Parts: sequence; C-alpha cells; structure tokens
Amino acid sequence: MQFTKLGNTGTTVSRICMGCMSYGDGKWREWTVGTDVAREHFAVALEAGVNFFDTADVYSTGVSEEITGKWLGEVASRDDIVVATKVNGPMGPGPNRRGLSRKHIIEACEHSLRRLKMDYIDLYQIHRWDYTTPIEETLDALDSLVQSGKVRYLGASSMAAWQFSKALSIAKERGWHRFVTMQNHYNLIYREEEREMNPLCIDQGVALIPWSPLARGLLEGDRTRRPGEGPTKRSQTDKVAQNLYFNENDYEVALAAQKIAKERGLTATQLACAWILQAPGVTAPIVGATKTHHLKEIFATVDIKLTAEEVAAVEAPYRPHPIRGYEHPDPKKMVR
Repeated sequence: MQFTKLGNTGTTVSRICMGCMSYGDGKWREWTVGTDVAREHFAVALEAGVNFFDTADVYSTGVSEEITGKWLGEVASRDDIVVATKVNGPMGPGPNRRGLSRKHIIEACEHSLRRLKMDYIDLYQIHRWDYTTPIEETLDALDSLVQSGKVRYLGASSMAAWQFSKALSIAKERGWHRFVTMQNHYNLIYREEEREMNPLCIDQGVALIPWSPLARGLLEGDRTRRPGEGPTKRSQTDKVAQNLYFNENDYEVALAAQKIAKERGLTATQLACAWILQAPGVTAPIVGATKTHHLKEIFATVDIKLTAEEVAAVEAPYRPHPIRGYEHPDPKKMVR
C-alpha cells in the first residue's frame, strides 16, 4: 500500500479508502452483505495496508456503522486507523432526524459514536448541502464537535463549487475549523468535477476522496447492458447507478477502458482505479465491494502506473454530462 497526507493535515492515510456502504442487513439495499462477509473484507483491507475507512449513518440506517465499528474494534488498533462517517440523510420519520441543523448534527454524531463504539470520529462529513439550514449554523455546530474532541477533522461531499467555496470562506472568517476533504462524484465516466470543484480543492489544499470512482461497475459491462441488467444483484437493483449512468457515451468510455485494460492484462476496474489515483488532487478514492477478490484487485492498483498515452486514450471518448450526484440549487429553497 502507498500512503499520503490527508490534504493539508498531518494525518496519513492509505491511497485507497475502503467504502463501507456495502455492509448492511439487506433492508436498505438488496445488494448489501452482512456481518460475517464484512469481517473478511476488513481483515483483507488491513492486511493490504489500508488504514482509511468511510461509512455514513444513512447507510442501512446505521447498520453499516455498527458493522464497521464491530470489526474494526476487533481486528484493528484505533490509533492506527482513520475512520470517516457522514451526516445529513434521514434517520427516521421525524423532521428533525435529518439535515444539517445544529440539533441534528450533534445528536447524529452521538449516535454514530455509539454505533461505531468509538470515542471520536476522525473525519466527520456533511453528506450533502442542506438548503433549509443556514450554512453558518451548520459550520458552527461542526466546529463545536471538533472543539469537544468528538471529531478530529471535517469534510464535505457533493455540492456546487460555489457552495463549497462559500463554506470555506465563512469558516475562515469566523475562525471555525474548515473542511479538509471533499468527497465528490468523480470517475472516468463522470468528469464534470474537473471544471470547478477539483481545481478549487487543489487551490485550497483540500483532499479529494471521490465516491463511485469505479462508476459502480459500469466499466466492466458490455455495450448491450442497460439499466437493470447485469450479472450481479447490485447491477440489477442499484437505482442510484441507473440514475447516474447509462448515457450512450458512457459505453464509449467503458469500451476504451476495456481495450486498454486488456492490452495491459488488467481488468477495466483496475484500470479505472489506476486512472483516478493519478488524477490531480486525488488523495484516496473510496472503493467498496461485495466480494473479497474484487477488493484484492482494487488494492493492487496502487502499484499500477499508466502512461501518458494510455491516460489520453481512455479520456478521449468523454463528452460533457448533466450535473449528477447532488441536488441542483433551487432559489425557492435557498436560505438567505
């Protein structure tokens, strides 16, 4: 495994972050796997040198955090690992059990700590922008968690670049702890983040830790595959993937990746991971799997180097996409 600093912080993380959305009880998403399978995954990750793990309270409505905390507590030293989780998604039917109000953030953090069975969270991230809460309230609440010692660093996930810039600026003006990471939607098939968000983060020293860096398995498919088709339970039932991908041009990119991967003796997934590892500003893509051998394949990509010609060839078919991965700003919803 290779390691790097988490943006401008002094904390060191593995170049691969293991995503834990795959672990649950099957109720939230049909394709999630349970506790017994997850144990082997965590053991394989730690053996490979991975020390960075990402989950969220909304994944399987807390079950992912419980599984993550259970196995990391048994097979890892807390001082050696970096654990990230997220807040915003609905955790119950009540109107205050979601979003980024001070009330929900502080309560959600306490619940996450309980499920993880940990005294602190290394990286606490806002899962999306909350249009119903003033960003000042959100940032103040997050800062209080850092001040209390319950959180070490703060991060954010998909949003417009102007929103992230605003949040960074307000935090700096008020003397609050700023976001040190951006978990955005970025992969070979969706590269719109290269226009504004990625350059902003590079300029500000914010670590990029992209979600869905492998485009949810689409790169391994063939041209005849369509939404709801595929060999796995996830490819057949993953509604999020069906909303994000499957433009006609997406298949052109997938074919280019498959061609170069075949020439290099790699899988298309490995090539896609190698590509994002070399992308400017990327610290650690967040990758998850439901099968152990897929994780091993991904962890090995830190040693794969692509030539400039291979990078150019796999990037060439890309065409602009509509914004996908976060809610578009609605002036009627915006809090002023």
